[in-house]
Amino acid sequence: QVQLVESGGGLVQPGGSLRLSCVASGFTFSTYGMSWHRQAPGKERELVAGISNTGERTRYVDSVKGRFTISRDNAKNTAYLQMNNLKPEDTAVYYCSAGSYFARRYDYWGQGTQVTVSS
Repeated sequence: QVQLVESGGGLVQPGGSLRLSCVASGFTFSTYGMSWHRQAPGKERELVAGISNTGERTRYVDSVKGRFTISRDNAKNTAYLQMNNLKPEDTAVYYCSAGSYFARRYDYWGQGTQVTVSS
């Protein structure tokens, strides 16, 4: 069956970095766009970053541009989110999803990984 398993979350001080990974199985990874979303307590889930199936196209929410980088390795069925210069407002549960980059459709979801930015 389809599985998306996130890892790499944790507690980090402001200004620090984390790298999230999302390992996919049960579908043809190279044909799906991948995205990272986050949900903070009391807030709606928001799209953080997306990448097309080939990796040629990416998009980011304005608040993370210049700090976060999404990437993928189709040989490893894995998507990544490199997060630098983290801020307390980045604290949230981060989810990866698989779907259509161009249609902004999200078909499959992971279980989420907690990121906490605090001193």
